[in-house]
Amino acid sequence: MSSKSIVTLAGVSALALYSSMAVGSKYNLPEPQSVIAKDIYDQHIVLMWICLVIFIGVFGVMFYSVLKHRKSLGYKAANFHHSTSVEIAWTVIPCLILVAMAWPATKTVIAMKDTSEPEITIKATGYQWMWGYDYLQGDGEGISFYSKLSTPRAQIENKEAKGENYLLEVDNNVVVPVGKKVRMIITANDVIHAWWVPALGIKQDAIPGFIRDTWFTADTPGIYRGQCAELCGKDHGYMPIVVEVLSDEDYAQWVSNQMEKSAAASESAIVDVDEG
Repeated sequence: MSSKSIVTLAGVSALALYSSMAVGSKYNLPEPQSVIAKDIYDQHIVLMWICLVIFIGVFGVMFYSVLKHRKSLGYKAANFHHSTSVEIAWTVIPCLILVAMAWPATKTVIAMKDTSEPEITIKATGYQWMWGYDYLQGDGEGISFYSKLSTPRAQIENKEAKGENYLLEVDNNVVVPVGKKVRMIITANDVIHAWWVPALGIKQDAIPGFIRDTWFTADTPGIYRGQCAELCGKDHGYMPIVVEVLSDEDYAQWVSNQMEKSAAASESAIVDVDEG
């Protein structure tokens, strides 16, 4: 194996090790759970390495020049002249770096906008301060509910110890099946909100009077938490988002349970009207 191959392999191994360590760190992005989220995470890591190399290179040369060519060592200021070659170099090289960084990012942004052919469509409406969900297409069509913060008030007022998911728990989760393309239609009823679930690579503004959309396909069953990411009033921090990803069988059971609850509620309402 050539020395160049060894250096390349070492670099790839180091990047993979750093990525695996970073995924488990609370100071980094959460572990990605969708194709888009993985693209975002990988580009985040690569761009951080590029920025680190540029930072070390620029400041390394600067500090070396300052320390090794200072006046106390007998050096005198250089008399630089115009150099077309140097100007071309310091213009072309940064442009090439920017293009190399922008190319994969642009592909990811385009992929994020491709909401065609969804298997499930869910409308999320932001309110002060909760979310409303309506299942518009696919299994579960017709299901509607509100999702509110369920953290006990005693924890918020520091009368009890904080729970594991403090301010990130709700009474009704958004439930979707694993491996299905889910289109989210985002809007708001009052002020601007934002529907943000970082593990799924989703962040979309919810604007009154406008319809925005995004999508995700969750790779693994589990619970993924997010928040409103747009300052929307005094209780902005009290409208979390919880997406629960289930297997196909468990999702079908959840849909059945929701339909039964909806039917029971409708019957109860009819009885109340008749009695009135």
